[in-house]
Amino acid sequence: MHEKNLTVIEHIDEIRKRLMVIVVFFIVAIIGAFFVAKPLIQFLQYNREVEYVTLNAFNVLDPIMIYIKVILFIAFVVISPVIMYQLWAFVSPGLHETERRATLNYIPFTFLLFVAGIAFSYFVLFPYVMKFMMNLSTDLEIVQTIGINEYFGFLFQLLLPFGIVFQLPVVLLFLTRLGILNPKTLVKMRKYAYFVLFVIAAFITPPDIFSHLFVTVPLFILYELSIFISRFGYRKYLQAEEQRQLEEIRAEQQRQIDEVMGQQKQ
Repeated sequence: MHEKNLTVIEHIDEIRKRLMVIVVFFIVAIIGAFFVAKPLIQFLQYNREVEYVTLNAFNVLDPIMIYIKVILFIAFVVISPVIMYQLWAFVSPGLHETERRATLNYIPFTFLLFVAGIAFSYFVLFPYVMKFMMNLSTDLEIVQTIGINEYFGFLFQLLLPFGIVFQLPVVLLFLTRLGILNPKTLVKMRKYAYFVLFVIAAFITPPDIFSHLFVTVPLFILYELSIFISRFGYRKYLQAEEQRQLEEIRAEQQRQIDEVMGQQKQ
């Protein structure tokens, strides 16, 4: 096992270096996002999901605020694999070689799940939420005057949480691969996990039962998928532990042989 015994100062310096790498990539991503922000803004403004909505600017600074929000959003999504890799690189010295290789392979899946969560939120949940809100306004005879800054703020508040929540299978697989959790524990925790996911869904959806179910059911499916995947991860963990114990036994036997050989030579 390759392990570094670092002092507190060395840990802080290591974190600083990792953060500097992230900042550099983030700046580069911001520069690149500047060129694609306008097409994305226009797509989000004029696609069929909100074609019946008139977006207004209530402040002189609203256009530039929208540009900044979209640029930051694009940059964050683009560098999310870099963030995950830097996090992995920080904790990897404390892992065994097999654990380092296994957990490194998770990074592409974290990015794919992050994008999948955003896509689910935008293409499945967002249209329903907008339709629900507009219908509610009509029923209450309220004229919706939507600010473009508020619209994009609401959109990102809906997208980002789903990108994060969709990391659940990878997080649980990671913890299982390290032996912190196991499938039996996840099964026992199911009712508590369901309650937490139910509460999370309540916070990120409108207050109606259908949109709540739209979110809650996929989250429950994600948790069950996590349990299924964790069985493979835990099996790998047990195999690695068995191999590690065998190596320790062989090393101890070799040490005893060396001691005997040394005593015989004396």
